[in-house]
Amino acid sequence: MRIKPFQAVYPNLDYVTSSDAFFARVKYEYPEYKKNAFFDKTAQEAIYIYEIETLHRRFTGLVACSDIEDYYDGNIKKHENTIAAKEQQQMELMISRDAVVKPVLLTYKGVEEIDKMIHRYKSKNDFFYETSFLEEQQTHRFWEVRDGGLIDRFQQLFAEKVKKTYIADGHHRCSTLALMHKRLMKKHGESRFNVILSAFFPKDQLEVHDFNRIVQGLNDNSLTTFMVKISQLFDIEILNMPRKPSQKHEIVMFLNREWFKLTWKKEVLDSYKKTPVLLDASMLDEKVMKWILGIEDVRTDNRVKYVEGVKGLEDFRMKTLRHEESVGFCLYPVELNDLIKVADMGKTMPPKSTWFEPRMKNGLIVQEFDE
Repeated sequence: MRIKPFQAVYPNLDYVTSSDAFFARVKYEYPEYKKNAFFDKTAQEAIYIYEIETLHRRFTGLVACSDIEDYYDGNIKKHENTIAAKEQQQMELMISRDAVVKPVLLTYKGVEEIDKMIHRYKSKNDFFYETSFLEEQQTHRFWEVRDGGLIDRFQQLFAEKVKKTYIADGHHRCSTLALMHKRLMKKHGESRFNVILSAFFPKDQLEVHDFNRIVQGLNDNSLTTFMVKISQLFDIEILNMPRKPSQKHEIVMFLNREWFKLTWKKEVLDSYKKTPVLLDASMLDEKVMKWILGIEDVRTDNRVKYVEGVKGLEDFRMKTLRHEESVGFCLYPVELNDLIKVADMGKTMPPKSTWFEPRMKNGLIVQEFDE
């Protein structure tokens, strides 16, 4: 991987009284904020150590720019398809801001020497700045690495030891930048969009959480008919208390104010024996969404709603109850190694298969496009 330092734009915290309110609006208000001096720009290029402290742990990574060529060469690997309408939206936002206001989250197999360098620098130097979010009870900190020798060493280690990375969050930002780069190169022979603002977090600094589904309506199935069809696919157990799945190939269903544990029948799993990576989300899409609920494409059917697992079961329950005859499915989190296998094979996962922690925030560190 080729990483590059950059001149960062960062918030002027003297003018920020509520991080929760300010950074929630940056995505759309950045040009106005920048015009009114809510942001400053560093004097020189640097890379940044980035720490996110939550209630239960600290996550540490590195922020730098990736070379767009690594995306073209397949060294930045994806596991989701992108949608043209979302790319158009991203393009409009990037052009209006003339900047990227949130890094793409990339993960990679950890490198001990990189980890040690980051730890040493944090322990010996004060952070560049920090800000706290009260609603989520998080603190975000940045250390600025300006020393040329250290930057060179980080670049050398990434070039030698980090042969590929995996997009955890930011598929549309990557594809949009590549699209803008190609179009300008074709027209002018040069492009301003030749790097991707990236936050590199090794695998052990990421958590993968569940991403759950709610379907509005049962496709004209009665409750009885629906349960009969479900019983052809799963062994069913009524749950006395709501809970999440405890293992892969187990799904928890919420229907008619009752909770059920669903375990795929052996014959269903056996029918996928030749599938290299067997994902519950993929089987659910094919066997339940399509066959039982009549949903041909989960990416475009507005009956399907997605709920982040980190919001908890009560949030999931209340959202399911909003629509009459809705059914909710809680999935076990996708294993990171399965995601990597899918990406290495050049395949894609169903939409909204994973929810990664930590989450990046808009406006904490910004990369403006070069003139």
